[in-house]
Amino acid sequence: MTDTTDMNAAHDDSGDDGTGDVGTGPGNLPDLPDLPDLPDLRASLEAILLVADEPVPAVLLAQVLERPTGEVSALLRDTAAAYAAEGRGFDLREIAGGWRFYTREECAPVVERFISEGQEVRLTQAALETLSVVAYRQPVSRARVSAVRGVNCDGVMRTLTLRGLVEDAGTDPETGAILYRTTGYFLERLGLASLEDLPDLAPFLPDTVEGVEDGEDRGEVRP
Repeated sequence: MTDTTDMNAAHDDSGDDGTGDVGTGPGNLPDLPDLPDLPDLRASLEAILLVADEPVPAVLLAQVLERPTGEVSALLRDTAAAYAAEGRGFDLREIAGGWRFYTREECAPVVERFISEGQEVRLTQAALETLSVVAYRQPVSRARVSAVRGVNCDGVMRTLTLRGLVEDAGTDPETGAILYRTTGYFLERLGLASLEDLPDLAPFLPDTVEGVEDGEDRGEVRP
């Protein structure tokens, strides 16, 4: 049930071939058999979300439990508020179009202590920088990402794609280059509901940024 919102990957800067396990949600449900007598609705929702490995949409929960979607959505919101008011060690959050349990932010230090060092390896600095460029400039080509960073990012882009954080977003109509965007899994791992929740970059930028746009427009990679 615990899920720290760290981004985890491998230490290799460009040739990392580790594959993050991106869970897949249930597809179209078959005709469901008649349900036996069930616990109350809140208990049923908790039981399902406890075993879910990715956010579950309210409409799917309603379908499984044969209850109106509005009723399920309202109870999910009430349950999330109740957990927060009670100061539980976990939150129920609506993330990336669905609901899932997460450990509470204040509990992160003890969760990190529990997780043995090295059990999960973090994204390299190069991968984090590349992922940031994609997140804020998407849809974006690999050449443009490389231009922003000033180094070739092909290997890192492959790693991010393998880990399910970045995906193909079609091609540029002018150049034919493959474009990339972040995935729902990216939002889930950062604990964001949408890309609109990404923090503003302005406070972190230097007073002057020279040469980036010109280099990007020409497709150049600065040394």
